[in-house]
Amino acid sequence: MSLLRNKVDYKLYLVTDRDVLGKRDLIESVEAAIKGGTTIVQLREKNCSSLDFYELALKVKEVTLKYNVPLIINDRLDIALAIKADGLHIGQEDLPITVAREIVGKDMIIGVSATTLEEALLAQKQGADYVGIGSVYPTNTKLDAKPVSLEELHVIREAISIPIVGIGGINEDNVTDLMKTKIDGVAIVSAILGKEDIKAAAENFIIKMND
Repeated sequence: MSLLRNKVDYKLYLVTDRDVLGKRDLIESVEAAIKGGTTIVQLREKNCSSLDFYELALKVKEVTLKYNVPLIINDRLDIALAIKADGLHIGQEDLPITVAREIVGKDMIIGVSATTLEEALLAQKQGADYVGIGSVYPTNTKLDAKPVSLEELHVIREAISIPIVGIGGINEDNVTDLMKTKIDGVAIVSAILGKEDIKAAAENFIIKMND
């Protein structure tokens, strides 16, 4: 594992969603979240052209580089390679981790979505750097997500050694309980980007997670 892949702080993992932002600027919003304590950013774009995604990713990368925060690209291996992103996040229906690793090389972070212990164990075995487990709570940003209880999350934590990021419906009211499962971080969409003061929302998460 490369030095970068081994030293990532997954504590406050921001996942972008321009629908949540409304008319606000994504680049400015990402920077505000980082100023508030976001430690890693995943750029997720489901409904735009490859060219638009590429150009947007380059702009986001300028901000993440400025603050030395890793940038993860969701799903799109081609975009991750094209902009030399720090990482790639893939789902259960995307390319196998072993194939993705052959393409992106040894230095890029690869994260995998999982909803079961079996999926998490396989991801670890195949060389994932971290797993995103969820949906922990109901969420409007991923309606097809299968629920994962805190008990199941704790079992997964006990079984695997790679970092775990909880995702799905996490907010300032439930994050403290979630962190008791000893996971490494939480992935947040609307509970940061949907707030009027994005920087303050990120700061509040850091406070709650340290309680």
